Amino acid sequence: MVKQINDTLLKAARGEKTDHVPVWYMRQAGRSQPEYRAIKEKYSLFEITHQPELCAYVTRLPVENYGVDAAILYKDIMTPLPSIGVNVEIKSGIGPVISNPITSLADVERLGEIHPEEDVPYVFETIRLLTEEQLSVPLIGFAGAPFTLASYMIEGGPSKNYNKTKAFMYAQPNAWFALMDKLGNMTITYVKAQINAGAKAIQIFDSWVGALNASDYRYFIKPIMNRIFTSLKEENVPLIMFGVGASHLTLEWNDLPLDVVGLDWRLSIQQARQLGISKAIQGNLDPAILLAPWEVIEEKAKEILDQGMSQPGFIFNLGHGVFPQVNPDTLKKLTSYIHEYSASILGQ
Repeated sequence: MVKQINDTLLKAARGEKTDHVPVWYMRQAGRSQPEYRAIKEKYSLFEITHQPELCAYVTRLPVENYGVDAAILYKDIMTPLPSIGVNVEIKSGIGPVISNPITSLADVERLGEIHPEEDVPYVFETIRLLTEEQLSVPLIGFAGAPFTLASYMIEGGPSKNYNKTKAFMYAQPNAWFALMDKLGNMTITYVKAQINAGAKAIQIFDSWVGALNASDYRYFIKPIMNRIFTSLKEENVPLIMFGVGASHLTLEWNDLPLDVVGLDWRLSIQQARQLGISKAIQGNLDPAILLAPWEVIEEKAKEILDQGMSQPGFIFNLGHGVFPQVNPDTLKKLTSYIHEYSASILGQ
């Protein structure tokens, strides 16, 4: 049995001093890796996630190939939704498509509850394989946040403007809060099961909550997020929050009982600290920069590292996920640079 020997990410998430800056990349497992593309020629995402041995292999590939300081479970934020009665299909080139969208309080009340080990046993078998046998770095489990899940459930799929979601929220507040409670309960139960199976940190993806202003976030979203994080805090693992285009909400996140505020590329770490973000910070290289010449990548990474290392509690990541066109060698080179440059500074 391989013991967890690299806990740098966990220390950084707790705001402790580290010998180097830990790094992992959102969507590090998947589309840019040739090994993964070969697997995808035979299996769909659904089929991969339902085969624990194969899913574990995909999850640990970036650790072996890039030398990152954490693995993140390969799965989708939609994974738990069928368990509560949502008919979701991941369609190639589109994303999640839901055939029974939510339009009323009655629809919300029809939603069931998740029983994780019975409903999605393959998720926990994958976690156990990774954490008991295969990984020497922490495994990050994750879940989608209620707003982002609700947006798919109400829109019926991806959206550019979330008009239906916002209209539902404003016009049917009772139904909205009932939906938040249902999804909040599901998230808490599902995430606690991941931790129980061996996940050592959790990231909550509220990918699309940046569509709301801060006032609406405080009223319609923050109460359920507070309840989720308060409950998960009992499990004593680092909790990370991330959303896209949500810089105006980072102070709201800083209030919540979580450990790490994830930033996209729109707000610099220095600006976040000046705003008053006191938690550990994760971020935030623009993924598009990974297609630039190495000199540009190194310059941008150094700038982020210098800002992040100004105080303990920093995890290097991208401002969103790796996309298919990125050369895996670039990620390997970047990981080595982050480790070597940060060690030269922090080791002084």
